[in-house]
Amino acid sequence: MKQALLVIDAQQELMDGGPQQQGVYEKDKVINNINRVIEQALKKKVHIVFIRDKDVSNGKGSGFQVHKDISIPLDAVIFDKEATNSFYGTPLLEYLNEKNIQHLVIMGCQSEYCIDTAVRTATVHHFDVTLVGDGHSTVDSKILSAKQIIQHHNETLHGHYNVDHFSIVRNADEDLFTPTHNTYR
Repeated sequence: MKQALLVIDAQQELMDGGPQQQGVYEKDKVINNINRVIEQALKKKVHIVFIRDKDVSNGKGSGFQVHKDISIPLDAVIFDKEATNSFYGTPLLEYLNEKNIQHLVIMGCQSEYCIDTAVRTATVHHFDVTLVGDGHSTVDSKILSAKQIIQHHNETLHGHYNVDHFSIVRNADEDLFTPTHNTYR
């Protein structure tokens, strides 16, 4: 089975915070888990894709770049987006189809926006998805803490399906590139 790791909006200013926003919840843990999963992906020869949001740091400078503490493999692909949806207006879907990808492992920021949208859109586009439950983060909202938002999305997206394809939630210490979706079908 062909697979890809999709790391969404794990950008310097978004994760650390900036003039407009606080840094994400448990940033160091999330960065560590992203690096652990990148190591898994490299060992399994999985395609690695980073998505950067052009709204972060106005699409320029060090704040726009993937966080400095994340190890970006030399052969990783980077796409920039202008929407919440990583598939909208980017070559992501074409790239994944060209590589015959069937399973996506997704991590990054922010849980209730770009992560949720990517997971749901991927299932619509015929991919099984593993969301790394301890590999995505966000900030507090006016009514929920970041921790509650993350827990809610892990609960909601575990078992989310679009008839033939669905998402499950697993953690970074699991063998994420040995999908377990068929045990749920």
